[in-house]
Amino acid sequence: MDYDIHTDTKYEPLELIEAGRLAQSCPTRWWNQTLCAVNDSVVRLGVFAGEFHWHKHDREDELFFVLEGELLLDLPERTVSLLPLQGLVVPRGVMHRTRADQRTVVLMVEAAGVQARGD
Repeated sequence: MDYDIHTDTKYEPLELIEAGRLAQSCPTRWWNQTLCAVNDSVVRLGVFAGEFHWHKHDREDELFFVLEGELLLDLPERTVSLLPLQGLVVPRGVMHRTRADQRTVVLMVEAAGVQARGD
């Protein structure tokens, strides 16, 4: 599957973040946009339908927080189902894959230098 990943920062400090509008206008099945920077981290908005490849981040933890739909987080030993208003931190170095059987909207928080496709 093709991933539509945008790492440019969409919003500056004190600028209203239109996450709902962005999610509604999402053009593809797997889309990700950096919304803003917060200290040494970035907040990203993802709209997912399908699956991402297995990967890990050697130096950074990653938070997934579901706003809409259901996100399946595959880990080496189990799969975690996240529903709206639920989240999970995947620690650095842990292999993982995200999947969504239906359109799912997710906020992600990770270090600003993270490679979005994994190390």
